[in-house]
Amino acid sequence: MHTQMMVRTLTAACMLIAVSTPAAAAVKNCEALKNQIEERLKSKKVATYSLEIVDAGKKAEGKVVGSCERGSKKIVYSKK
Repeated sequence: MHTQMMVRTLTAACMLIAVSTPAAAAVKNCEALKNQIEERLKSKKVATYSLEIVDAGKKAEGKVVGSCERGSKKIVYSKK
């Protein structure tokens, strides 16, 4: 009986970890995401551009190319 309870507890803990790990990974640091986007642009030989991190509700000129900090901020691309 005791072993059966331990197995259930261990199984529940493993399931909780498996479910929570992707959610934690989905939270992106804005600077890290901006750097990833810059690397992609450089690899495509894009030379004149601007990337700006703004609040999600703020109106910004350009194209939204990323979202970070659980959707509270966005990264906006614009050509110079």
